[in-house]
Amino acid sequence: MLSLQKAASILGAFSAEQPEWGVRALAAHLGVPRATAHAYLAGLTEAGFLRRTPAGRYRLSWHIAEMGAQLTAALPWFPAARALITRLAFGVRAVAFLCILEGEEVVCAIRERHPDADIDLPLDIYLPATATASGKILYTHADIQPREFSACTESSITTPDEWRTEVARVRRRGYAYSIEEWVEGQCTLGVPYRHGDQVVAAIGVQMSAERYLREERLVREHVLGIVREAQELL
Repeated sequence: MLSLQKAASILGAFSAEQPEWGVRALAAHLGVPRATAHAYLAGLTEAGFLRRTPAGRYRLSWHIAEMGAQLTAALPWFPAARALITRLAFGVRAVAFLCILEGEEVVCAIRERHPDADIDLPLDIYLPATATASGKILYTHADIQPREFSACTESSITTPDEWRTEVARVRRRGYAYSIEEWVEGQCTLGVPYRHGDQVVAAIGVQMSAERYLREERLVREHVLGIVREAQELL
């Protein structure tokens, strides 16, 4: 059976830059045998999430769009947040993201990449809460204690004491960052996105560690300024 994590990774491979995949190319992209990639694609096509083109390649089906429309229609704050992600991506020239909580799972609902961003668009849908800026924000404001710590890199938080220190820092500063805690050589900066008095999402930017450390203050002020201005207009 196709696992949810694997299905999410495959669906996440489709983007505006890469709207179609062939079996061979997807297999190379995922690092799996061609037969495995074909089985994944066939399963998702049968389930209605993909469609096969006359050329034998695969695209997302309109069923995905229909499901997405139903989901976002139930979130009155989503259209404004979606527009904000575009502003962040183009304002900071990076990958911009919006993450939400599903239970205790941190889910990346939107990503957008500026053409000049210095990293590729990540594929992960479910993110490690304790190793990402978005996870730190969402867990802090939902007052969730992690059940486990994701040791993604040598810089990841791995103890309750480190986590308590990080939560206090997030509350004090009003934003969170992850410096090579999730992916070696990459950093994320995230801030809370509020609807009324409730934090409904975490939004921010992702870029190379080299650029983030070189431009940290400028990036932080730019992100906080864009988000603050957008939230004041709501």
